[in-house]
Amino acid sequence: QVQLVESGGGLVQPGGSLRLSCAASRSISSLYDMGWYRQPPGKRRELVARITDGFSGVSTNYLDSVKGRFTISRDNAKNTVYLQMTSLKPEDTAVYYCNVNAGSSLARVDYWGQGTQVTVSS
Repeated sequence: QVQLVESGGGLVQPGGSLRLSCAASRSISSLYDMGWYRQPPGKRRELVARITDGFSGVSTNYLDSVKGRFTISRDNAKNTVYLQMTSLKPEDTAVYYCNVNAGSSLARVDYWGQGTQVTVSS
């Protein structure tokens, strides 16, 4: 069991930057699979970025439309995962959710934060 709390969302102009934080209620050192999802108005939730951290090392992947603009990272000492967003576009407007898969790719056990609103508008 893990609780996730997002912060850092808000209103930003196109081209601006935001840093989202996801604080976990316990140590994340044993959590292999963490990520950020988003849900734009009227659309389905989509995976934005994923970070895995195991004995084989740290690996990340990204939604094609955010590659080069967004960076996911984690700080195990602070029990926190981050999403650094730069060069924001209006189409990035969405509710952003932190996610942990505490299971496996074949048997997911998902935990979700409450979501934080990101609005990109001039």
